[in-house]
Amino acid sequence: MNRLKDKVAIVTGSTSGIGVGIAKVFAAEGAKVIVCGRREAKGQAVVDSIVKDGGEASYHFMDITAVESIDALLKDTAEKYGKIDILVNNAANVALKDGRVDELTLEMWDGIFQSDLRGTFYAVKQVLPYMKANKGGSIINIGSMASCGGDLGSTAYACAKAGVDMLTKSTALQFGKDNIRCNCVRPGLIVTPENDAHVPPVLKDIFLNNIMVNRYGCPEDIANMCVYLASDESEYFTGQVVTVDGGLNAHVSTVGEFKKMSSRTW
Repeated sequence: MNRLKDKVAIVTGSTSGIGVGIAKVFAAEGAKVIVCGRREAKGQAVVDSIVKDGGEASYHFMDITAVESIDALLKDTAEKYGKIDILVNNAANVALKDGRVDELTLEMWDGIFQSDLRGTFYAVKQVLPYMKANKGGSIINIGSMASCGGDLGSTAYACAKAGVDMLTKSTALQFGKDNIRCNCVRPGLIVTPENDAHVPPVLKDIFLNNIMVNRYGCPEDIANMCVYLASDESEYFTGQVVTVDGGLNAHVSTVGEFKKMSSRTW
């Protein structure tokens, strides 16, 4: 424990899902956590849970699509805690089935890119001066396995998340000498309290048949990777896109079908 002791961490989109898991695990590891998102009641509930367990946290409103909201979050955090050590860019519009290329309108495309890439870019850009003043820091972008390959429906979302992958590498390259590290975590299927009832059983079966371990992912799986990337243990680790998916993308696409046939080869 205490791998993040005395570090100040902002976790965007931490009022639900994966963000809650990251915020709670960070706090358990000793970080001062800023829980942020648009839903104050949910955010305060996360803060209350962290404090109840002996951690330190506070809530700050943030809308990832509004630049003034991001500016206020960073400014207020630095004024309250004196520094920003960690920024986790988790907030996004998870439109998993936004449409095919011929179905998408420019308005739909722009809306997803504003949330999932433009907002992340702006948060990264604006946190850099604070981390430079602090002589370093760790930026962790939450990507998606959707950026690993083509999909039948999530065109704009996948393209935006692919942009997050390259934003990560560019940031790491350009600011590594300032002791600022930047990495990306791409979750696989993560079942959360919010989405569990909305993921059809047939979809869960497809994923579980192709996952190399015996369960779906949970928010803590992503949080544990983020702890490593946020801690001093990973000071030689930057510019990487890490897929945490139970091995889903570690094999050829036919493996799931061969497993059902109890066959090792064609």
